[in-house]
Amino acid sequence: MSYAIDGTEARDQVDRGGTREPAIEITKDGPYRITGGILLLGADGAPEPRSAGSSLEHYALCRCGHSQNKPFCSGMHWYVGFADPVPAPGSEPTLFEWAGGLGALTRMSRLLYEKHIPADPLLAPVFAGMPPGQPQRVAGWLAGALGGPAASGQDEDLRQAVGCTSGEFGEQQRARWVALATRAADETGLPADAGFRAAFSSCAEWLSRAALAQPGTDGQVGPVPRWDWGPGGPPAAQPARAADEADTAEPLPGPDQPVGFAAHVKPLFRQRDRQSMSFAFDLWSFDDVRARAAEILTRLQEGSMPCDGAWPAEKVEVFQRWTDAGMQP
Repeated sequence: MSYAIDGTEARDQVDRGGTREPAIEITKDGPYRITGGILLLGADGAPEPRSAGSSLEHYALCRCGHSQNKPFCSGMHWYVGFADPVPAPGSEPTLFEWAGGLGALTRMSRLLYEKHIPADPLLAPVFAGMPPGQPQRVAGWLAGALGGPAASGQDEDLRQAVGCTSGEFGEQQRARWVALATRAADETGLPADAGFRAAFSSCAEWLSRAALAQPGTDGQVGPVPRWDWGPGGPPAAQPARAADEADTAEPLPGPDQPVGFAAHVKPLFRQRDRQSMSFAFDLWSFDDVRARAAEILTRLQEGSMPCDGAWPAEKVEVFQRWTDAGMQP
C-alpha cells in the first residue's frame, strides 16, 4: 500500500522516513508485522524476492501456514479461522498483551500525536514544542502502566510523558487529550471489550490528571499505579472461528435454465466471501454485484477471487451466463 502527492509516490512518508526502530510484532490471530527495515533473507541467504515497488521498510509474514504468497501474508489467516492458542487455565494475559503489545500502543500514539493533536485548535498550541519521539514516549509509558515492560523514567516527569512541555495544560486541555486518546484507540482497533477499555480509560485519565497536577517539569505525584483486570478478570476466551462453513449453495442451474441473482448467483458466495469484501461492497446485494459484475467476473476467471482458492469452471460459467443474459434479479 502506498500513496502519491501530485502524481509522485510519497515513499519516504509511507516508510516513515526510515525513522522507525526495528521491531517484530505478533498480531493477535494474524501475521508477524515487521517494521524498521529488517532485512528478510531466504533459505539460501539471499534477499527474499519482492514485487516491484514493495517497501523494504515494512512487511507482514505468514503465521498461519496457509498463505498463497509465502513467506508473506496473503490474508489467509482470516479464511482458515487461524487463532492464537487459548491461555492455560489459571493464567491470564496482561492488559499490555491484550492491547497487542508495544506495536499496537505505538500506532495508537502516533495517530494521537501526529494526526489528532496537530489538527485540534485547543491542543495544537500546547503540544507545539513536544520533543521528537513523543508517540514512542507515551506508548512506552502506557506499556509499563498496563503490565508490560516499564519505560525508563516511568515514575518521573508526567507532564513530559503526556508531551505538554509548552503552553497551558488546564482542565479543558486535559479532558480533550483524553477524548482524543480514546478516539485514537478506537481508530487503531485496540480491543473494545469493556474490561480493557475501562482499564485503558482509567490509565489515560490518571496520566492526564497527574500531568495537570504537576506545576513544572520536575514535580512528582508519587509512584505510578500499575493497572490490571480487576476483580472481573479478562474476557472469557472465545471459541476459534470455524475454518469454513458448510457449502449450502443451491444446485447449479441446468444449461437451459435461466440464471437469476437470488436463486443462483448469491448462493455462490459464502458468508466469509461477503465479509472479506464488505469494506467495498456487499456480495449478497443484487445492486452491488450488478454494478461490479464485469470486475468480479474478471477476477473469478483469473482465479484471484476468492483469495483462498479459485472457483471451479462450472461456477464461473454460471456467473458469466448471468451477466451475459442481462443480470436478472
